[in-house]
Amino acid sequence: MMKEAALLIIDMQNDFVLPGAPVCVEGALETVPNIAKVLGRFRRDKAPVFHVVREYRADGSDVETNRRKAFKDAGGFVVPGTRGCDIVAGLEPVSGEYRLVKNRYSGFMQTELDLMLRRLAVSRLVVCGTQYPNCVRATIFDAVALGYDVTLVTDAASARTPEIATANMVDIANIGVHCVDTQAFLERG
Repeated sequence: MMKEAALLIIDMQNDFVLPGAPVCVEGALETVPNIAKVLGRFRRDKAPVFHVVREYRADGSDVETNRRKAFKDAGGFVVPGTRGCDIVAGLEPVSGEYRLVKNRYSGFMQTELDLMLRRLAVSRLVVCGTQYPNCVRATIFDAVALGYDVTLVTDAASARTPEIATANMVDIANIGVHCVDTQAFLERG
């Protein structure tokens, strides 16, 4: 059932997920159990899993313009070698899974993701993670533009508010992305 499919888990790192972290997305922690269920399915089916993560240099030289002040004020976030950069407990990569670092919102922008997916003969992507209006959305829109069949697991993705999540789900569905909850995904794949 997972033939030609890969799972993209976006930015499920401590600094984005844990309450009190510098750039915590409210609601992200609550998605961990659903993401774990989807991840378990991919692991059982031995299908490719990509943990797509954000990393910034400690000096902030590669931080987007709109995040520089927040990065400085927080003393940095998602800096390699810090606990905040680690993938949240329960979703850690296992042997054979990919950890792909991105420097911008989209997992495809200036990364090897498209090349790796094509080498693995992947044509279908299942996406979850945080957060809807930024990295999840940018990655999905680029995936669609690149010709992938995309499924968004709606309750395995998060945004700062339910209203933001709903607005983004509507936009994402309107470009032809399959939007399903965890249960529907696990039943139908």
